[in-house]
Amino acid sequence: MNSHVRHENSAADLDAAMQIAIGAAESARGFTSPNPAVGAVVLDSAGRIAGVGMTQPPGGPHAEVVALREAGDAARGGTAVVTLEPCNHHGRTGPCSQALLDAGVVAVHYAVGDPNPEAAGGAETLVSAGVEVTSGLRAQDVERGPLRAWLHRQRTGRPHVTWKYAATLDGRSAAADGTSQWITGPEARERVHADRAKLDAIVVGTGTVLADDPRLTARMPDGSLAAHQPVRVVVGLGDIPADARVLDDSAPTLLLRTRDVDEVLAALAEYTDVLLEGGPRLAGAFLAAGRVDRIQAYLAPLVLGAGTSAVTEAGVHTIGGALRFRHESVETIGPDLLLSLVPAVSDNPDSHRT
Repeated sequence: MNSHVRHENSAADLDAAMQIAIGAAESARGFTSPNPAVGAVVLDSAGRIAGVGMTQPPGGPHAEVVALREAGDAARGGTAVVTLEPCNHHGRTGPCSQALLDAGVVAVHYAVGDPNPEAAGGAETLVSAGVEVTSGLRAQDVERGPLRAWLHRQRTGRPHVTWKYAATLDGRSAAADGTSQWITGPEARERVHADRAKLDAIVVGTGTVLADDPRLTARMPDGSLAAHQPVRVVVGLGDIPADARVLDDSAPTLLLRTRDVDEVLAALAEYTDVLLEGGPRLAGAFLAAGRVDRIQAYLAPLVLGAGTSAVTEAGVHTIGGALRFRHESVETIGPDLLLSLVPAVSDNPDSHRT
């Protein structure tokens, strides 16, 4: 028998705990692939935070186990708040549903159900054992946040692709003389590097390498390399110089001798969260193929009047065939704006045309 008197957590308490869990999950992004970046909070029987956990690198414990270990005996009679339904399968680690039962947790609140049939069923196991279980807590924040790419891959079988670009108000990514540094301000560039440190791969074309000689690394504000570096992927049939900075030892690099979008994604099948950074022709090819799942558009308060467009050859020839997106968020970052957009049509996961 459990001797603890159970505290009835208020909606505000659970919401606050989920926000902490989401933050923990976000901090794990980039280190957990192919596993989902999950966050968990354990509240003791009095409703106080006893443990916080996040998914560890593959082979390590899941978020619930980390949080339970931190909570120790305080978990008995307590509540777990988790961003993803606790798993119910024996993989490299045991099922989190059983770990929660063994710890004596009496209530579990999670945001999103697990779409993986091999891992799903944890909620049912918990309910069968008499645990109070609810779902949907801050589900949209989790689906748009730390689990966005993983959920996409589970549902579609392919990596989640974000097209990121920086442009002026008139849609130019470079001036008429080819110069492009710097269209956006330092705050936006710092944000880009912070996001890179959470990715599996960054994709560019050979034209971008030849024109800009980018490093494509994730760097800290002091210029040092971040702890996690995404794989640098260069796409195209042309050659790049042997001394190109993208070939240095700062991060792994993959050269793909193809221009076919689906061949690129097939080669990246082991990855979950992929960023498309350049240039306009490659972006156009991904857009035309319906393989852009999100756009991150950094808009600078500049007008050039001429120069390179942010995208070309996207397969649109009339206004009726325009590729339509809807905005999820608009942020002010220094002097610039960051628009986050997703395809306007979701009935067919492989199409974003209206």
